[in-house]
Amino acid sequence: MNKYLKICTLLFMLPVSLAAQITVDSVLSNIERNNTTLTALRKSVEAEKLGNHTGVYLQNPEVGFNYLWGSPDALGNRTDINIKQSFDFPTAYGYRRQIADSRNLQADFEYQRQRKDILLNARLLCADLMYANAVIEENGKRLANAQNIAGAFQTMYEKGEVGILEHNKAQLNLLNSRKAVETLSIERNTVLKQLSALNGGIAVELDDSSVQLPMLPADFDQWYAKAEQNNPALLWLKQEIEVKMQQEKLNRALSLPKASAGYMSEKVVGEHFQGVTVGVSIPLWENKNTVKYAQAQTLALQSMEVDSKLQFYNQLKIQFEKAASLQQTALEYRKLIESSNNAVLLKKALDAGEIPLINYLTELTFANSAMDNLLKSEYELNKALSVLAQFEK
Repeated sequence: MNKYLKICTLLFMLPVSLAAQITVDSVLSNIERNNTTLTALRKSVEAEKLGNHTGVYLQNPEVGFNYLWGSPDALGNRTDINIKQSFDFPTAYGYRRQIADSRNLQADFEYQRQRKDILLNARLLCADLMYANAVIEENGKRLANAQNIAGAFQTMYEKGEVGILEHNKAQLNLLNSRKAVETLSIERNTVLKQLSALNGGIAVELDDSSVQLPMLPADFDQWYAKAEQNNPALLWLKQEIEVKMQQEKLNRALSLPKASAGYMSEKVVGEHFQGVTVGVSIPLWENKNTVKYAQAQTLALQSMEVDSKLQFYNQLKIQFEKAASLQQTALEYRKLIESSNNAVLLKKALDAGEIPLINYLTELTFANSAMDNLLKSEYELNKALSVLAQFEK
C-alpha cells in the first residue's frame, strides 16, 4: 500500500497525467462525435444560418397586366403593362446582412453552449467512473485481506485455537467487504450506461482508477479573464447587444423614404404610350417608435450583460475556492496516510497475536475511513476542476 500511495502522490503533484488525460479526452471526443443531440444541433444550426440570410435582399419585382374592353365597341380595347421594383433606403440592405451575420454567430455560440453542457456532463460522469474504479480497487484489496483473515480464523477455529465469536467476526467482515464490492460494481455499471447513452448508445470503457489532477492557477482574476472569453452564453449575449444596435440603425433606415421605379406601357386603338414610372413613400406612421423600441432593448440587454458577468464571476470564484480547499484536504490526507501506514502495522500486530481481531477491525476502520476520505476529496476536486476546465478552451 505504501508503494501505491507514493505513486499516487507523485501523480497528484504532476500538472496533468498524460495517460489518463488522453483516455478521458478520447472518451469526450467520441461522445462529441457520436452524441445524437449534438448531431441534431449541428443540423439545426445549418438550417438556422440559411434562414438568417432570407429576407436580406431586394423585394420581388411586381408585374401588372390590364386588358380592358371598350364600350361602345368603336372605342376598341386597351392594354396596360407595368413592371415595378420597390427599394428600401440603400443602407437598410447592409444592416440586414450585418444582422444576419450576427445571428449566424449566435447560432454557433448557442451550439457551443449546449456542446459544453453535454461534454461537462460527460466529464463529470468520467470523474464518477474513475472514482468508482478507485474505490473498487481499494475495496478489492480490503476484500482480499478479509478473505485471508477469514481463512486463517476458519483454520484456527477448526483447531480449537479461537472461539466461535472470533470466527463469526472474521466471516462477517468478509461478507461486508464482498457486498461493498458488489454494490460499487453496480454503481459503476450505472455510470457506464449513462456514458453509453451520451455516446449514441456505443459502449464506453474507462479503466483508470488513479485520479490525476491539474494544479489550480495561481491568479484567479487572470484566469477568469480568459474564461469569460470562452463562455458562449456571454458571447451570445454580447452578440445580441450588437444585433440590437444594428437593428436601431436598420429601423432608422426603414424610417426614411422608400423608392420605386419601373416601366409602364398603355395601348389603345391607334395610340401607344410607354415610359418609366417612379414613386416615393412618405414615412409618416408605419415605423413610429421602432427606433425607440430598439434602443430600449439595447439598454435592457446591456444591463443583463453586466448582471450575467457578475453572476458568472461569482459562480466561478466559489468553484475555484472550493477546489482550492479540496486540494489542500487531499494533500493533507495523502501526507497522513503515507506517513502513518496504519493498515500494514495493524496487520502485522494481528498476525503476531499482539491485538485481538475485534481491536484490529476497529482500528482498521479508522485507517480505511482516512483512505475513503482521501478518495472522496480527490473525486470532489476532480469534479470542481472539471467545471472550471470547460471554460479554458
